[in-house]
Amino acid sequence: MKKLSILLLGLFLVPSVFAADLVKAKSEGQVNFYANITAIQPIVEEYSSSQGIKGIYTRISTSKYLATILTEHAAGKLQADVLQAPLPVMKILKDKGVLVAYKSPSATGYPDWAQQDDTIVQFGIEYVAMIYNKEMVKPEDVPTRYEDLTDPKWFDKIVMPDPSLHATTITWLVGLKENKIFPSDEAWLKFVKGLAANRPMFVKSFGPTPAPVESGEKHLAISMPKYIITKAPAPLDWARVDTLLGSPRGIAISAKAPHPNAARHFMDYWLTRDAMKMLADKVGEYVLAPGVFPPIDGISDVKVLPIRELSDEEIHSWGNEFKKIFYGK
Repeated sequence: MKKLSILLLGLFLVPSVFAADLVKAKSEGQVNFYANITAIQPIVEEYSSSQGIKGIYTRISTSKYLATILTEHAAGKLQADVLQAPLPVMKILKDKGVLVAYKSPSATGYPDWAQQDDTIVQFGIEYVAMIYNKEMVKPEDVPTRYEDLTDPKWFDKIVMPDPSLHATTITWLVGLKENKIFPSDEAWLKFVKGLAANRPMFVKSFGPTPAPVESGEKHLAISMPKYIITKAPAPLDWARVDTLLGSPRGIAISAKAPHPNAARHFMDYWLTRDAMKMLADKVGEYVLAPGVFPPIDGISDVKVLPIRELSDEEIHSWGNEFKKIFYGK
């Protein structure tokens, strides 16, 4: 009943009325969407077919995103109309003059903290969780607390992004400390050292984390629940802890959008409940449209919190600290 009430509330709070002029948007013919989010081509295709404006999706990895956008912008060659990336990246783009202010009515009903910025709307959280191979891990062995990752039974059975280099993983580890997931800083540090003692396999980002778990090479990953959907029918599930953390995802319009009307129209569309439901259903993303959850068992019951963005200096400093702990250097 509670979820039904939230769902009905979402239907009333998130309007389908667009602020952008559809006629003007259609006259521009297309909209270019630069994003770091994966597997969204079906949503862009749905936009194209339902709205009559050709959506062109260009995926740029997070590690190359800033350099690519800033280089094209400085050269006057940026073709993006709409940009999407983790919030820290979007804020840098805003500071560099790459983005323009736009308030979409489709964000009505989103959390207040997600739309305080006049330029960037936060539409989701890149949530991090422990995922595991259901065929390799017995039900009684599935972690129920973050501390369980320190159990020696997980020695050489974990895969995760490199905590000395991967900014999101660094931010996540620090977020566990700052959000009081552990009873004290000492308990948090004991967790980090215990995780390091189990000698995880390191990869460059979250993208490669599911593969070793799917194959059975590793049993468990610090990864994202969305892979349960995008990697189906792989035997993946997630460890039920009471709180998940993640980096907010942002979206905004390019200051020099080649198709400004189509850009606003696409932004309005992207933030609607229908589009966010597609993002949740097809991609497994945790979105902020009220009443919308990915179809992953138990996700609607867990608390998902946005974590504080770290400065470049903090990322560098904590990366060095984690290098000492995980590499012994």
